[in-house]
Amino acid sequence: MADPLTEQMVAEARANSPVALRAVYESLAPAVLGYLRSKGCDDPEALAQEVFLTVFGKLSTITGGAAGLRTFTFSVAHARMVDDQRRRERQPVTAPYDPLADTRHSESAEETVMGTSLMVAPLLEGLTDQQREVLLLRVVADLSLEESAQIMGKTENSVKQLQRRALAALKERFSGKEAAGL
Repeated sequence: MADPLTEQMVAEARANSPVALRAVYESLAPAVLGYLRSKGCDDPEALAQEVFLTVFGKLSTITGGAAGLRTFTFSVAHARMVDDQRRRERQPVTAPYDPLADTRHSESAEETVMGTSLMVAPLLEGLTDQQREVLLLRVVADLSLEESAQIMGKTENSVKQLQRRALAALKERFSGKEAAGL
């Protein structure tokens, strides 16, 4: 246990003696920390540090010797405890997130793209690789002719031709399915 607070310790602490300041801290800190813990503060150690920063900043103005210093220290500790309680009252109560209990669900962008590409893949069967690439870039990725041509390393006119041929092949396939009654 720390030495009890003495009048000499307080006088030396007022003169900013590091040894005396440490002795004051070691004498009062356990009781201040215990007080803040017993009041249910969120972070009693941080509040105790704030208390001593305030006390050491005002040390030269404190009167009443050791008893006055002790009283002032605990009045600052009480004020910090009240501030902490008020801060917690203003904050909303948070609950931990449990993904297993969450019934809401929406597809991620990745799931949507994968689902879309799985539905698109059968439609593009029977097209050449370049026709498929053009349709994916122009329709699915919504790129311009210029951007698609740049990506494929072709001219804009060749991209237009590939797109026209691919759409014609799809139209022919679907009109053939409709005629067959599918």
